[in-house]
Amino acid sequence: MAGYRLPIIGGVRCAPASSYGMEQRMQKRRRFKHEKTFEERLAEQAHRFRESAEALPPGTARELLLTRARQAETASHINNWLRSPGRQPPQVLENLVSDQKK
Repeated sequence: MAGYRLPIIGGVRCAPASSYGMEQRMQKRRRFKHEKTFEERLAEQAHRFRESAEALPPGTARELLLTRARQAETASHINNWLRSPGRQPPQVLENLVSDQKK
């Protein structure tokens, strides 16, 4: 091994990782077939978060659930936009880009 230097990780010299035998050690990926579409699952999730938030008194936990509901709704909107055939950026982004060009 003249001229070959082992990498030092955390102050310890380490031999390079070997891919020998990786096929035996790797686990198979578990596939799961969803019964509902991604959009339906996001809508249900947002609905569940909103219902849970309504049951709580004003406070941090309620705000967290409302935030998660908004995030699920935003994800649904983004998914719709990405799946649309004639994708156009949201109007806010168009204004931002046109302002930067000035």
